[in-house]
Amino acid sequence: MGRVAFSLEDLASETGLSAIAARFQLLRLGPKVVRVSPRQPFFLIVGPEHRGLGAPPVGGWLQDYFDWLGRPYYLALQSAASLYGANPQAVQVTQIMTDRALRPIRVGRTQLRFFVKRHLQHTPTRQPKGAVAPIRVSTPEATAYDLVRHAGSIGGMGRAAETLRPFASRLRRRELRRVLDAEHEVSVAQRLGFVLEAIGERDLAKVVLEWLPPRLVPVKLVPSGGEDASDLPVASRWQALNNSAELKV
Repeated sequence: MGRVAFSLEDLASETGLSAIAARFQLLRLGPKVVRVSPRQPFFLIVGPEHRGLGAPPVGGWLQDYFDWLGRPYYLALQSAASLYGANPQAVQVTQIMTDRALRPIRVGRTQLRFFVKRHLQHTPTRQPKGAVAPIRVSTPEATAYDLVRHAGSIGGMGRAAETLRPFASRLRRRELRRVLDAEHEVSVAQRLGFVLEAIGERDLAKVVLEWLPPRLVPVKLVPSGGEDASDLPVASRWQALNNSAELKV
């Protein structure tokens, strides 16, 4: 049927087996079937070509999994950036944005880490070309925004800039404005403008500057930094207090 993912309820319904009998049948299949999580009755079919990984590629079943959960999602951050030409180092997990906290998942050699964004239905997404199954991925512009917003969770603002730089040329001014309108977080936009200017994308930075209100509250470039704000250099255009040694404008 071309499916690699199913729930225990689906299996029982399709076969007429009871839930207990269906579980026993799955146990007999051994490594040909793997459970996504010990706490969830959702399973993946592991074809011979994927036995070494212990699970099929996440792109083939992520949509089915979130449909079963009944939650919105999209492939995000460095996982999305890698589809647009970035090759962030040491990223060993698939990064997914959803609307509530979920525990990390490890299935076979695949690791999934979840990030939370309220109202993520407003974030622009797309279906990547050549995907083997339906999957939602943040647009390049939304990916850039998320990288800055969640920089503290992916290795810092320097890492966010490093990831953004290789695909920044793919960002479109109109779509960037659309993301800023949808997210509407002034402090994140200040940081994004700073980062875009720091990596040499002045035209894109100008889009952010034109979107920002005329009066800005100073913000630290790295929100979690504990430095005394009075000792930090200020990028006046962005009212960004630069507490990152890796970026300058």
